[in-house]
Amino acid sequence: MFVRQAANVLEILEYFAKRKKPATLSEMADELGWPRSSTFNLLGTLTDKGFLYEPASRGRYYPSPRWLALAQTIAAAEPLPEAVHTLMAEVAAETGETTAIGAPAGISAVFIDVEESASPIRYFATVGHRLPIHASSTGRAILAQYSREERDQVYRKIVFQQYSPTTPTSIEAVEAELRRSAERGWHQSLADYSPDLAGVAVPLPLPARRLSLVVAGPMFRCRDRIPEIAAILQSALRRFSGILPFVDIERS
Repeated sequence: MFVRQAANVLEILEYFAKRKKPATLSEMADELGWPRSSTFNLLGTLTDKGFLYEPASRGRYYPSPRWLALAQTIAAAEPLPEAVHTLMAEVAAETGETTAIGAPAGISAVFIDVEESASPIRYFATVGHRLPIHASSTGRAILAQYSREERDQVYRKIVFQQYSPTTPTSIEAVEAELRRSAERGWHQSLADYSPDLAGVAVPLPLPARRLSLVVAGPMFRCRDRIPEIAAILQSALRRFSGILPFVDIERS
């Protein structure tokens, strides 16, 4: 289900994140392609609730610090251990490729932490980036931590679109790929979702969470390095096993 009003609020935030300065109602309506009347109503509501203010003169809006205060409170209630970010950063430095932490979001996997490669040609990823949970190494490393019953509940909601020739387009194809991944010890994607992008992922099973650690980069540079990258990921997990309270997936 897509709720337009909720999406518009998020678009306002993304708009100001890119603009980085106050804007008038007319500027927002024109740049976002919204009717002025609905833009006026949305800005009025957000201003009345304290989420927008007029920093210099009337008629120009900017997000208030209330967004940051709420985000910090939410993040503090369930933070990622600092060692997880350190783990990700070390893998990114060792592989030279963009590295991220993935988390489940319905039928998607979403990045909740990212360390981008310094290479000019790289996988550009940001926190909040979403991928199909069944059609990415990030997502399948999460699905592997679900019970078969839990996976079936997810599968019932998925439209098995073919993004590329290698995309798994059925429940049976996803399950077969999960079995192959269990045998080799890592999950991989060869342009399954994003063209010319290779990904290698492993489960990062913290207590009460199902996360994945993924390395991704251009196919021409990463395809032949997949076993090497997988070994780096596995070695990093072993180094941090005494610091992070990992769950034993085989016994859970």
